[in-house]
Amino acid sequence: MNDISYQERIRNAAVYEVAIESPLDFARNLSARLKNRIWLKREDLQPVFSFKLRGAYAKLASLSDDELANGVICSSAGNHAQGVALAAQRRGVRAVIVMPVTTPSIKVDAVRSLAGEVVLHGDNYDEAYARGRELEQQLGLVFIHPFDDPDVIAGQGTIAVEILKQAEEDIDAIFVPIGGGGLIAGIATYIKSVNPNIRIVGVEPADSAAMHESLQAGHPVVLDHVGIFADGVAVRRVGDETFRLCQQFVDEVVTVDTDQICAAIRDIFEDTRSIVEPAGGLAVAGVKKYIADHKLENQSIITINCGANVNFDRLRHIAERAAVGEQAEMLLAAEIPEEPGSFRNFCEIIGRRGITEFNYRYSDTSKAHIFVGVQLRHGLKERHQLLAELRDANYPVDDLSDNEMVKLHVRHMVGGRATGIANERLFRFEFPERPGALLDFLNAIGTNWNISLFHYRNHGSDYGRILAGIDVPKEETTELEAHLADLGYPHWEESDNPAYAIFLS
Repeated sequence: MNDISYQERIRNAAVYEVAIESPLDFARNLSARLKNRIWLKREDLQPVFSFKLRGAYAKLASLSDDELANGVICSSAGNHAQGVALAAQRRGVRAVIVMPVTTPSIKVDAVRSLAGEVVLHGDNYDEAYARGRELEQQLGLVFIHPFDDPDVIAGQGTIAVEILKQAEEDIDAIFVPIGGGGLIAGIATYIKSVNPNIRIVGVEPADSAAMHESLQAGHPVVLDHVGIFADGVAVRRVGDETFRLCQQFVDEVVTVDTDQICAAIRDIFEDTRSIVEPAGGLAVAGVKKYIADHKLENQSIITINCGANVNFDRLRHIAERAAVGEQAEMLLAAEIPEEPGSFRNFCEIIGRRGITEFNYRYSDTSKAHIFVGVQLRHGLKERHQLLAELRDANYPVDDLSDNEMVKLHVRHMVGGRATGIANERLFRFEFPERPGALLDFLNAIGTNWNISLFHYRNHGSDYGRILAGIDVPKEETTELEAHLADLGYPHWEESDNPAYAIFLS
């Protein structure tokens, strides 16, 4: 397909039978803080709280009544599923939706409310996709691809038409979230055909950067593993057509981490009083990182708020990580003398900064180890300043703000020390959340070795995470490592992590 026909498809896409022309809102607080003019394209306000209904309906509108006789099918982590279900409901046709079992319940329930027939299968999108293709053949349904289809791409591209119509000034750049690539392919293809001077920047989670890796390699690659915190963009492989268009029209792709995404969700809330899903915070997270890296000022920048389908039980995790992602909180470990007044003296150096956590564990008669969360008003600069002040006062201190094990586990379990364990080794494990997943993990570990430490946290639809201490004699080390390799769970040894030595070992 030549790119001229994409322009025509985008202009003629019949999306407004289900979609609204979403507003382009000025982010006043964020703009003032970043010294640039930031605009939010509010796709989170669509009837299914996501842009996905545009592409879904554009595809269904291109099909004849004969093609739709048996109905349609799709595989999706949620937002595309809702778009297809709504589009099918409007057309009066059957919709079968295959969703991973890890899909947030809010998205599953939304599909069912639109009369979609939900089939839960697999731990990730790829497994759901394979099942969807099987059912496509068995039931004689038309498969609606979530991103790698010209009509779907064209439907998403209608966002670009709206942006150019709504913009009150010349646009310098547009930041777009990337999953499989349908959204950015549609936007970039249309924008560059009208104004090639507008910069198109894609944003992906660092643990699901399929398009970034593909563009680096020069061809679509398959990721070994994707994180599903931003479940709406958790795709191991981008589409062939979306890759081709991105390779031609996207200027660059940046990646952000979970903390940066959480901080962006809070930024959007503070300007709009709306809560977007993790994928919906990607573009703002990317803008913040890009502006800091390139020292931009006085630019007009559009971000795509692509969705707001977030489970309520994930908000605690988002709020907790947002402070660290915004450099508004630091986590530190310190050693103080075990004597009266020592904590007060330590707090005098902290000054009037807010203390978000204080965890204490008796070590011996001469010293104590403490874990402290401190609120920051001036970000990284203040973080470094506080560390210097504590060290100048002769406090042994470690900055743990960037330590993943600390943020996930240790801050919630500081103080657990055990005696008489000579051969403990510490491991982090993660696995997709689903019914029975924790029991499956325990069964897989088996009973060959004593588990001397165990901490498990459930983050809603995010991966289940376990911190486990295993007491293993040195002569059985090779056997343990072979067993862990065979489990198939991503895992990392943390025995040398300084937080383990300070608080747990």
